[in-house]
Amino acid sequence: MTVNPEANKANAQAFYDLMFNECRPREAIERYAGAVYIQHNPHVADGKEAFIAYFEKMAGDYPGKVTHFKRAIAEGNFVVLHCHQIWPGSDDYAGIDIFRFDDAGKIVEHWDVLQVISDGSKNDNGLF
Repeated sequence: MTVNPEANKANAQAFYDLMFNECRPREAIERYAGAVYIQHNPHVADGKEAFIAYFEKMAGDYPGKVTHFKRAIAEGNFVVLHCHQIWPGSDDYAGIDIFRFDDAGKIVEHWDVLQVISDGSKNDNGLF
């Protein structure tokens, strides 16, 4: 199959929206993940079931959590999403998520970097 960065970008956003905003991580994994799901976030164990369990817990712990896509960049089998995560009752985050797709267009690996959005900044540029 030919790599399609634009399709991968759309699928990464659909995956993220389904698991984070719509709180349906099992459906997101079933629809968009490949045979394996390799996780690099130290708070989430490897594999599909661990991902599902983590985000099902987050849906219960943080009802109303939402993410807004600020940027989406695709190159080859990689997609980078720059997001504003809002966690009611907790910190808000600026996040970068990186997804690796297999040649069939399925997500097989994930990395992320999160930064708490603070009240002060030494510049006026903002995080987005």
